[in-house]
Amino acid sequence: MQNLFIYNTLTRKKEAFKAIDPPHVGMYVCGPTVYSDVHLGNCRTFISFDLIFRYLTHLGYKVRYVRNITDAGHLEGDTDEGEDKISKKAKLAQLEPMEIVQKYTVDFHQIMEIFNVNPPSIEPTATGHIIEQIELVKVILEKGLAYEVNGSVYFDVEKYNQNHNYGILSNRNLEDMLNNTRNLGGQEEKHGKLDFALWIKAKPGHLMKWPSPWSIGFPGWHLECSAMSKKYLGEQFDIHGGGMDLAPTHHTNEIAQNEAACGKMPANYWVHTNMLTVNGQKMSKSLGNSFLPEELFSGNHSLLNKGYSAMTVKFFMLQAHYRSTLDFSNEALEASEKGFKRLMNAFAVAPNLKAASIGEIEIKPLQQKCYEAMNDDFNSPVLIAELFEMCRIVNSIHDKKLKIDQSNLETLQQTFQHFVLDILGLKDEYAASDELPKVLDFVINLRSEAKSNQDYTTSDKIRLGLQSIGYQLKDSKEGTSWEKI
Repeated sequence: MQNLFIYNTLTRKKEAFKAIDPPHVGMYVCGPTVYSDVHLGNCRTFISFDLIFRYLTHLGYKVRYVRNITDAGHLEGDTDEGEDKISKKAKLAQLEPMEIVQKYTVDFHQIMEIFNVNPPSIEPTATGHIIEQIELVKVILEKGLAYEVNGSVYFDVEKYNQNHNYGILSNRNLEDMLNNTRNLGGQEEKHGKLDFALWIKAKPGHLMKWPSPWSIGFPGWHLECSAMSKKYLGEQFDIHGGGMDLAPTHHTNEIAQNEAACGKMPANYWVHTNMLTVNGQKMSKSLGNSFLPEELFSGNHSLLNKGYSAMTVKFFMLQAHYRSTLDFSNEALEASEKGFKRLMNAFAVAPNLKAASIGEIEIKPLQQKCYEAMNDDFNSPVLIAELFEMCRIVNSIHDKKLKIDQSNLETLQQTFQHFVLDILGLKDEYAASDELPKVLDFVINLRSEAKSNQDYTTSDKIRLGLQSIGYQLKDSKEGTSWEKI
């Protein structure tokens, strides 16, 4: 195994990765809440954890990747009040809640497939694990760290904090958290301002509800992840992740629930992705600068000059470290589009390179730099920089400016395959059709016949026509080749 270092939000430093039970790795990532379209911020999170999943698998770990679907218990407000967002949408559309869930779950999976994100090992739903959540509430009540009021059950944060550090993940102490918490309505039942719901008694007309020892109701949002991670990964596992917005409340409450029930920190490494900005401003619906993936693909947005392919957008995201803020702009996307084409052109050329008897280049050091980049907290932008150096080498070999022997050529081709396809999860959109090379070869043959007949007008017309739709012809002693520009 490689010497992998991961930035741990819990300790706020990079740590050498040590699996609890190597080669097995348990990874839990908070998945989407399926009541609305998938936004780009969600996509970045899941693309980032797909990168981690792919790299750990490449290193030889047997990864059980659990990514949940939130289909119940996510309320409108931040005080355990208001309506479940899926129930509200179902009422407005006059549909069953599960119709809403199904629609947006299917949409989410389609978007992930477009971005070439691998499915997780297990994708549990909150509604499929109500029994496990009820049982977890029972245990926390038995430990004396929760209380029931009028059919709802709340976690007692201040009592928990007497023997634990409630703010360990966010690096905040309880007194500051209490002082910075607003006095909000709807908290009359709670003993403390920071207490949060484990089980909520359903109000009349609430659509999604289940029987429990306390009331007909539904689980709190934070509870579902604790119950499902425990069921599929055990009381303690390796990596827990999600967007950085989940750390102060959702993941903080998960830790409290798990430690209250099991006496253990649920995960050894807490990993969080950073947010997206647009031209330096935070991305939000209210500012009109948030994007849906389809808007990026089509260019149908007031802030876009044109549409961009899914792999261009993915490549753009991977050019920033997952912990860095990522700023969207037309200029940045256009630069990524050019960079992606350059990378994929070299990737297409690499399998067809010919080895020389004596080489002039050693690929192993460059291959090692690729691993060093990924071992440094999955540093995809540094990896991509190394791959661009490999592109330069590929193009030099192709243009007969550099020689490479068979052993180094195989290492180069293998490295490209592993890091471009297997780890970054990119795919060549320009070679998506098996028929395209045949069509281009046919057109190139027509041009060759025109040149043989000294019909240079037709020859130039074919060359310029292909160039206008993005295909550059290159003439050499060996014949004519093409590449996407």
